[in-house]
Amino acid sequence: MTAPRVSFEFFPPQSLEASFRLWETVQVLAPLNPGFVSVTYGAGGTTRKLTHEAVATIHKNYGLNVAAHLTCVDATRDETMEIVNAYAEAGVTEIVALRGDPPKGAGRFTPHPQGFANSVELIEALAGTGKFKIRVGAYPDPHPEAASAQADVDWLKRKIDAGASSAITQFFFEAETYFRFRDACEKAGIDAPIIPGILPIENWKGVRKFAERCGAHVPAWLDEAFDAASRDGREELLATALATELCTDLIEGGVEDLHFYTLNKPHLTRDICHALGVQPAGSLEKVA
Repeated sequence: MTAPRVSFEFFPPQSLEASFRLWETVQVLAPLNPGFVSVTYGAGGTTRKLTHEAVATIHKNYGLNVAAHLTCVDATRDETMEIVNAYAEAGVTEIVALRGDPPKGAGRFTPHPQGFANSVELIEALAGTGKFKIRVGAYPDPHPEAASAQADVDWLKRKIDAGASSAITQFFFEAETYFRFRDACEKAGIDAPIIPGILPIENWKGVRKFAERCGAHVPAWLDEAFDAASRDGREELLATALATELCTDLIEGGVEDLHFYTLNKPHLTRDICHALGVQPAGSLEKVA
């Protein structure tokens, strides 16, 4: 089995302790030579400034290719494009363009009166600058707001046509979920790479709640497996085995790239990558 190309998602720190965790995560995973790393926005754009600072620091100090998340939430078009220009000035060449989740307490996404109405409008504006490689989100299980699974495929086609060059999926638990979605995308004429998003399960109860909120299907056998593992204190061993098996199934099905949602907890992701044959490219040397 050929080792896959990997990439990692981080989130910006909101406390001193979280800062230490982020930089430890970068230092642990950077030697695996990721094709890119991404840095998230908080719900409602709450970490906009922190995201920019984390992106700039990782790019400058660690020499990694950083894809900055950008959303349409709670900002005018001008404010959003100011952020875009600041990223360009910082040397960032990739953006993950998303509509974004509504602010905390808001039931549904409501566009800013002077803002981008949706991700397609944001992608079109980014593509118009000619400065960025644009990545977007994709949903192997139907998005909670989607009318149907086909509606998600059709919307992804619109995003690719607007100027995006690749997509990263929401996490899922069974390889067949990804393959079914990939086939539907190919049938719809989508030829851009669709990178599977992998979420190593650090805490099953937390991941399960998150999956329910974002519409990811939770197989019954996973509940049973983690119930049994928790009784024996084998949750981490099970999590490593399950993610490695999922990734192996994807690779055997033709997948060459994997994107890991690290939650700024690097060691489980590192162990999974090692099991897949992804080895350190050399010691990490911090750029002066």
